[in-house]
Amino acid sequence: MDEESLSPKEKAVYDALKNVIDPELSVSLVDLGLIYSVEIDEHNVCHINWTLTTMGCPIIELLEKMIKEAALQVDGVEKCKTKLVYYPQWTPKMMSRVARLTLGIHI
Repeated sequence: MDEESLSPKEKAVYDALKNVIDPELSVSLVDLGLIYSVEIDEHNVCHINWTLTTMGCPIIELLEKMIKEAALQVDGVEKCKTKLVYYPQWTPKMMSRVARLTLGIHI
């Protein structure tokens, strides 16, 4: 995701999402590359497209709850809607360098 194209409020949400840690991998969803987009509309509703490392992940509801809670902590965000997407398909190449080093993945 291109952080440079985000508005200040969208950037604040994206930064808040950096604190959402995948409980199975102990790495943030942002560093894992699972957050695809953050948009805030004219009604201060935050729309987040995100994905999973694997389909059928057993903690989808927990991750979605954590994403919404993080977004709603940002001043001015009135509501958060998330959309779980599978395109583009996630690959380990989407992970940050920090995430790959933490998990011992060498690409």
